[in-house]
Amino acid sequence: MQKEISNLSKKLAKAFNTNTLIAPLPKKFCTNTKNANLLRVASEKLIKSPVIGFKAGATGKAMLKKWKEKEPFYASIFKKNLIKTNSAVNLSKNTFGIELEVFYFLDKKIFKSKTKLTTQNIKKYIHSMGPCIELVGYRQRKRGVTCLGDLTADFGCNVKFIIGRKKKFKNLKFNNLATKLHNKKSGQTVEGNTKVVYDSPIKSCVWLVNKAKKDKVSINKNFYVFTGSTVGVVPIQQKGTFEGQIKSIGKVKTTIR
Repeated sequence: MQKEISNLSKKLAKAFNTNTLIAPLPKKFCTNTKNANLLRVASEKLIKSPVIGFKAGATGKAMLKKWKEKEPFYASIFKKNLIKTNSAVNLSKNTFGIELEVFYFLDKKIFKSKTKLTTQNIKKYIHSMGPCIELVGYRQRKRGVTCLGDLTADFGCNVKFIIGRKKKFKNLKFNNLATKLHNKKSGQTVEGNTKVVYDSPIKSCVWLVNKAKKDKVSINKNFYVFTGSTVGVVPIQQKGTFEGQIKSIGKVKTTIR
């Protein structure tokens, strides 16, 4: 198993670095969440780009129930996959959807805290927050998502994060903020709400950091937490400029070419 993980992680890492596609992963690394996570960790260790934070994925409770999973997953996010609002992105073959999320920017001191985090005590570690768009996809020649491992094994299916302007953290009703993602060219519009993100983006953030600490994962600089989609995975029906808006948090925009 370890040799197979080593070989597959090298292939995935190469595909990540070169924006190419490989053959679909063996089923045991997709249907078995533990195996998928082992492969994710091994692949992430081979990426030279600095880690700037983490994403939570599969934060919709209906999805978790459907897949009979107890909790979401998380994955490292690398500097090469982070760009600012109004940037243009070339649509790659591996991209299958677009999402709109809340991000938090946290103090690295949180990893030194020995207290289990809650939705209340985590707030003192959050410097800022903002909206972001995520492009999601595989590094494999495959389609569809059938289980949690599909998302986990392949770098959390992250292709790119586009972040909006950071604003100073303030206490909002994070469990009920209206969101909207709109393609100006095609008219494609999807409305959502932050309550679908593990009940609340702040709760998703708490889960992720507690899980990372349990796994003895840390980072020696202030970092991002991307909390999960407020609109599900939206198919990209047409290229053009997508604008995302999250009530009381802000707007973010990217042009997909």
